[in-house]
Amino acid sequence: MIDLLTSHYTYVLVFVLLGLGIYMVIASENLVKKLIGVNLFQTAIFLFFISMAYIEGGSAPIVPHEGVPGEVMVASPLPQVIVLTAIVVGIALTAVGLALIIRIYAEYGTLREDTLREVRADE
Repeated sequence: MIDLLTSHYTYVLVFVLLGLGIYMVIASENLVKKLIGVNLFQTAIFLFFISMAYIEGGSAPIVPHEGVPGEVMVASPLPQVIVLTAIVVGIALTAVGLALIIRIYAEYGTLREDTLREVRADE
């Protein structure tokens, strides 16, 4: 069991980050903390994709000018492209979320979810 954990420590780290992100989203009453939890969850997903794409002894998928004798192990560039795209989407999500949080605070004067529900119920 210990050998499995030490050889796959990146997966353990990813699942710990996933758990922390989900916990922050569910347990926190503050909207900023919820957004931080979503970002932590996204980061864990990015790390999971990158760790799944890692090939021991693999190289970058660059085609050389001259022929290469024998087989060469290369890493697939697709997971990196997907993660780069997801990072851009995550930054946009964070920016929109922060803009909405600023607007909510300007309108209601609080970022606590339970207080916002009470205020919205009274309107």
